This record gives sequence, C-alpha cells and structure tokens, in this order.
Amino acid sequence: MHSDSTLSIRKVPSRRLLEFKPPTQLSPAMTDGTLQTLIDRVRATDLKSAANLLTPRSDQEIARVLAALSPGQAVEVLEEFPKERRATIAAETAAGPDWLEGHRYPERTVGRLMERAPAVFPESARIGEVVETLRDVLKTRQVVYVFCIDKARHLTGVVAFRELLFSPGEATLESVMVRGPFALQPGTFLPEAMREVVTRHYPVYPVCEPDGTLLGQVKGQVLFEQQAFEISAQAGSMVGVDSEERLNTPWARSLKFRHPWLQLNLLTAFVAGAVVGVFESTVDKIVLLAVFIPVLSGQCSNTGCQALAVTLRGITLNEVVPGAAPRLLAKEAWLGFLNGALVGLVAAAAMYVLAIQKSESAPMLLALITFGAMTLSCMVSGIAGAGVPLLLKRLGADPATASSIFLTTATDVVSMGLFLGLAAWLIV
Repeated sequence: MHSDSTLSIRKVPSRRLLEFKPPTQLSPAMTDGTLQTLIDRVRATDLKSAANLLTPRSDQEIARVLAALSPGQAVEVLEEFPKERRATIAAETAAGPDWLEGHRYPERTVGRLMERAPAVFPESARIGEVVETLRDVLKTRQVVYVFCIDKARHLTGVVAFRELLFSPGEATLESVMVRGPFALQPGTFLPEAMREVVTRHYPVYPVCEPDGTLLGQVKGQVLFEQQAFEISAQAGSMVGVDSEERLNTPWARSLKFRHPWLQLNLLTAFVAGAVVGVFESTVDKIVLLAVFIPVLSGQCSNTGCQALAVTLRGITLNEVVPGAAPRLLAKEAWLGFLNGALVGLVAAAAMYVLAIQKSESAPMLLALITFGAMTLSCMVSGIAGAGVPLLLKRLGADPATASSIFLTTATDVVSMGLFLGLAAWLIV
C-alpha cells in the first residue's frame, strides 16, 4: 500500500487530520461494579459535580469513565480538570487526543463531538490493501465509511465499507468512491448542524475545514443525542434552571443554580405588587376587581407563553431571519388582540353577572373595563412573548434564559396596570 495510507496516531495541531490507530493495549473490561456505578453517576450529574466525583480517582479510571460517555460529554467533563491533568488523563486512552482536540472549539459545536476517523486512505489506495489494513481496525472500531483524501488531505470521496467487500481487490478507491460528499464543519453550532443533517440520516458524517481538509468524523447518533439534551434543557432555562443541572446534581449546587433566579423573580413580583398597591383605594371601593386580577393575569401569561414558545422554536430552527422581527411582533400582537377579545367577551360576561349579584353600581361599565383590559393586555403579552427572546438574542444571551421570568413580570404589570387603571379612571 502507498505509504500515505498508513494509519497512525499523532498529536493533532490545528487544521490537521484526525487519524486513527488501534491501541496497542486495550484497557481491561469494565467489570468493576463500583466503577460502573461511578459511570452512571457521572452521566446523571452536572459537569462540575462529575469532575469532583472523578478527581480522587486514578487517571486510568477517569479515562475509562470518560470513554464510556459520549464524546461531547467527555470533552466537557475533562475541561473541568486542570490543564496538566487533562493531558495525563488523555494519555491513558486512544480517545484522549480527540478529547483534547475538542477543547479548541466553542461549546455546542460539532468540533466538541468530533472523533478520529478510523478509516482514512488516499484515493489511489487499492481496495484489497485497504480491506487488509482495516482488519485490525475493526477489532476496536466500527467502520461505516472509508474516507478518501488527496495529497493535500482534502476529502475527495467516501466509500461505504460494504461496497469494498463487493469490489475487485485491484481496483482503487477512486474508482468506486462517491465524489463530493456532504461534510460538516467543526465550528458549526449544533442547531445549524441538525438542520443540515435532518434530511440525510447518515450514521456518520465527515468533519472538514472550510477548505475541505478532513479533520475527523461525528456520529449521527451523537449529534441527535446532544441536540435532544439541548432541547430538554431549554424548558428549564426559561424558568432559571441551569442547563447543566441534572437529577443527581447535589442539592448544594442545585441551590446555587436556582436560587439567584428566584431572588430575581421575587424582585419582579414586588414590581407587580407595587402596581396593585398604587390602586389600593380602587380595589377597596370595588372589591370585585380583586377577584378578576388572577383571571386576567393568568390569561395574559398564557398568551405570552404561547408567543414565547413559537418564537423560541423559530429561533432554534433558524426561521427568524434578519428583518423578520417586525413581522413576527406584528403577528403576535394581532393574535394577542384577537385571543384577548374572544376570552375578554367571556370574562366581561362573568364580570357583569357577578357585578349584578354584588349590587355594584356600574355592572356594564365594569364588564367593558374587563373586556378592554383583557384585549389590550393579551395584545401586549403577545408582543412581550416574542420580544423578550428576540431581545435576549440581540444582546448575545441565550434567548431561553429566564425568559419566562421576564415575560411573567411584563404581563403582570401590564395586565394589572391596565385593569385597575381603567377602573380608577372610569369609575372611581
């Protein structure tokens, strides 16, 4: 075989091909029940707590635990260790260089999930020689595709491993490879990567630099698992739950994650309470208003949350293109107005009936105030539901981060202010 087809492990500088070589000595089978328990605990806890669990262990044990994780999680846990210890841990396993290489790339990118390609050959290599070389590789790695490269290490084609077995041994890879294969880039963020692969469904994707230089590969399963985790974390981030927190995160760290946001929520609740306090005399004169405050607040909050959910989905799917924000805000304002008017009719009827039963002096006016406040408040809530994540994204923050807390404050202040303000103006 051509010398360029020799597979070897080497330290991988920037823009160099991640190649694979089977380890000369495999780690012993993981039969230690204690170690398996540790693996399960690491999988189910946050990164910092996982690192704290592993720190007292030997480098070899840590390496074995990390090897049982997904590439992305292994990289993130390893990042919690001091730089010097990362190198010693990585040296204990053939996957270690992949973990160290992953640190070069930002969080939530394809590069974090990348691993070495087990089968990389020059396009001029003969199929018989490739198959023979892969015999040893197959003892430790699954080979789905053979990646073909030119002299500049640019990815020129791929060959399904199955195709090799049905091809003449004297033929070259160039004669059977699929040219111009699809490839991901290491700096691509996961949501964008998922949009690119959602219609392809390949088990493995090559990862290349923009100029086509092959760096490694990423498994489709790993991509989908990581994206599923990101999606599951989104709901928690809306109410101030850190994306790192897991079920087995120690209570002290969970408290640290959650409590600051609860303090912020308390401050925002005081703002909403202050609005009610401004109209205390109005509520004292028309006690019936207090009955409808939670009704109004709940409807407005739900309206805002609907707009928030749709907007976050649009941001995740990259549907919010430049210039689309005004159109989105206008749509949610109109939907909020219509929904507010429809539920406002029901609320107004209920207010009218109760006002007559309570012998209020202006039942029809109270009903009209309820209708108007519900309609306008829901319209503003729709705008806030779309505007809060758009603003957070514009500021460079995660659009989902505590968005529900900010939205609830906005809807409460607006709904209570409009309702009680109209009552104070028109009746009191």
